[in-house]
Amino acid sequence: MPSEQLPLLAIVGPTASGKSTLAAALGARLGGEVINADSVQVYSHFDIGSGKPNAEERALCPHHLFDLVDPLAPLDAAAWAERAQEVVRDVHARGRLPIVCGGTFLWVRALLYGLASAPKGDEDLRRRHREFVATRGAAALHARLADVDAASAARLHANDVVRVSRALEVYELTGRPLSVFHEEHGFRTPRYAHRLAMLDWPRDVYDQRVETRVRQMMDAGFVAEVEALERAGYGAARAMGTVGYKQVASAVRAGATDREALIGEVVRATRLFARRQRTWLRDEPVLPIAPEVLTDAEAFERLAQTLRPAGR
Repeated sequence: MPSEQLPLLAIVGPTASGKSTLAAALGARLGGEVINADSVQVYSHFDIGSGKPNAEERALCPHHLFDLVDPLAPLDAAAWAERAQEVVRDVHARGRLPIVCGGTFLWVRALLYGLASAPKGDEDLRRRHREFVATRGAAALHARLADVDAASAARLHANDVVRVSRALEVYELTGRPLSVFHEEHGFRTPRYAHRLAMLDWPRDVYDQRVETRVRQMMDAGFVAEVEALERAGYGAARAMGTVGYKQVASAVRAGATDREALIGEVVRATRLFARRQRTWLRDEPVLPIAPEVLTDAEAFERLAQTLRPAGR
């Protein structure tokens, strides 16, 4: 069977929405295996703050591409997608269903559609961009991008420094905007017969879930985890600049780890990040899922039948 006809399920959506729980349960019910698509959970040692699946969830079905690389090792969307394709092939070869799960939707798109033929990253340019942000701020780097690639600048939030830097890098290496590469690619021919699904929480309930999750992370030792990562020499890791880790690391370095103040900072940053995640998905054919599937056995069974690929 051609690869583009093979089924694939992707559980997407904002952080703290219950993706890992749902993906593991569907894996157990549908004979599936979970493939991580979270750009922090791929790193070893970044455990509590990244919300990796717990032991109970991992026991429900096989899980792949967690703790994949050392925190200082580079891993971009293209490299992850190459590894993910290998896992998808293996899962299909075993007669099982690949269930991609994660909030890094650029990576999910890279797997489903491939990437535009833009040049590989240039570490010297990226270092200069980081130095520019350190002295001038993220908004200034975003303004530089807007001058040469207005379409990419309009799509990217100013605080999304990694992707703003990448778009600017492409222009500086080629003289062509990244948006032009994207237009040429089209992202219209999928590799798999895929379905996208997302737990759809009422906004007030979701906001409370975020706070509850952050408090649980703090109770589980989030601050101690960051302190250990700093001692191990991982303070400069890319993952340390992500939501949650960035706020905790800043507090640890300043010696200002007041619990309630830090919880408030992480909650605010997480909610802002969640809005950006939803923006990534707004033009995608995502199936909204009622959260009751997590607690109601009949609702879960109906969902499983809806998502079951034909012939399985």
